[in-house]
Amino acid sequence: MRFEEGRSRRPAHGLGPRLTLAALAAALVMIPFSLLLVVAKLPLNALDAGIAADLHAYALANPDVTRVLIVWTDLFGPWPWRIAVAAYAVRLLRRGAPRTALWAVTTVTVSGLLAFAIKVVVARARPRLPDPVALAPGDSFPSGHAAGVTVGAGVIVLLMLPSLPRWGRWVAWAVAAFLVLSVGYTRIALGVHWVSDVLAGTVLGAAVLAATVAGFETWRRDQGHRRGSPVIEGVAPESVRAGRER
Repeated sequence: MRFEEGRSRRPAHGLGPRLTLAALAAALVMIPFSLLLVVAKLPLNALDAGIAADLHAYALANPDVTRVLIVWTDLFGPWPWRIAVAAYAVRLLRRGAPRTALWAVTTVTVSGLLAFAIKVVVARARPRLPDPVALAPGDSFPSGHAAGVTVGAGVIVLLMLPSLPRWGRWVAWAVAAFLVLSVGYTRIALGVHWVSDVLAGTVLGAAVLAATVAGFETWRRDQGHRRGSPVIEGVAPESVRAGRER
């Protein structure tokens, strides 16, 4: 089914600036948070060190489990999510939803760039453990994998929600939550990130996602669509209704 986003009589403009401003707002919130979390070195440091040591010992003692974790962390790393969102955006373009596609690509792109920028600013070293079971390039804070899976899974779910039944929506969010938690665990268990890195990456991804969803929702209302509940209905619930009417 094909639907058109521009069915409203109101001019369809302003989405790009709204998404940009929303992403900038997320950045302004996250950068001070990230700097304070690392520089202040509150009790999270003891937590970081203790969990890293325990999980490293487990990884060394269980090489089969470690190999599974390596496959899992690569399978659901940032690039697979970027490719998946890009593919979905192409599908949206073919269905006549360029602005929804723009939202999806913008959200993933901003999250990746923001995570990279914070890494450079904070410049936190990755864990240095004896007999490492995995290696990763670049700085440690925040976790790009954690941010990537949070945004990637969130974008895909929000795009799918309008087509899912009520029970399917709960399942979709549960699967997304499992992926976020499991990927975050792999980064800590493999000794390439501290706990605070993963927590910060997850919060960063959630902040960017929430900001761009809010920007997209205000644009929808300006186009004459009713107020929606993105967490329940997705970012473009009118798409399914329009398709069913044809």
